[in-house]
Amino acid sequence: MQLDHVTLVTPDLEGARRFFCEIAGLENGPRPPFSVGGYWLYADGRPVVHLVESTAPGARPARVTPRFDHVAFRVAPGDEWQALLARLATHDVPYQNADVPLSGERQLFVALAPGVVVEFVTSAA
Repeated sequence: MQLDHVTLVTPDLEGARRFFCEIAGLENGPRPPFSVGGYWLYADGRPVVHLVESTAPGARPARVTPRFDHVAFRVAPGDEWQALLARLATHDVPYQNADVPLSGERQLFVALAPGVVVEFVTSAA
């Protein structure tokens, strides 16, 4: 089994698209013509992040709102990791670092909005 994609429903569709394309390095690609606005963002030829424009409250029946805590992207150490850090700095995106005990991995967390966190992880080697 493998993770297929993550869907993020957001009132800031363009801001989310810019973050995932300009900072995370995903590419905007083809998306079926759904009745609500959005984007499919690709990595390695696959649509891995689906962005969906949130609709006005009350436009559809209430839904239960469980959520995932965050989505994580693995980044190659070295040049790819350094390029991510440079893009974050260029765009003044705040983030938090963490080292994972015993695993030799580094994590970087970006809060896009309340309840929406993106993690990037790499080997500390």
